[in-house]
Amino acid sequence: MERKTAQRYAIERIFREAEQPLTVDEILRSGQRYVPSLDRATVYRNLKLMVSKGQIRRVSHPCVGALFEPTNRAHHHHFHCRLCNHVFELPGCTLDEKLAVPEGFIAEQHEVFLFGICSSCQM
Repeated sequence: MERKTAQRYAIERIFREAEQPLTVDEILRSGQRYVPSLDRATVYRNLKLMVSKGQIRRVSHPCVGALFEPTNRAHHHHFHCRLCNHVFELPGCTLDEKLAVPEGFIAEQHEVFLFGICSSCQM
């Protein structure tokens, strides 16, 4: 039986409150507000466990690297602001995989990242 620790509770809370995918550093910084002793190895260990249990998924960002987000959200894409470096979730998906792939190819999944300037940075 797996033991729920204060560190795990803190990481789970971060994902419940997050409105965007998170990097390991963001998870670590946020988690240390709840559990000051939280370290990087513990974050990685818990992320691996949570991914294997299907609670979160790993998203491969082309510039930032690994991002993590809860799996209970509908399929969506992301917008990366090149000024504040924040990654936002975009609702829904308008990509038709059948039209996007060449004949004879089978798309199994896709991830779309848009890059630009967010509304806050435009002010």
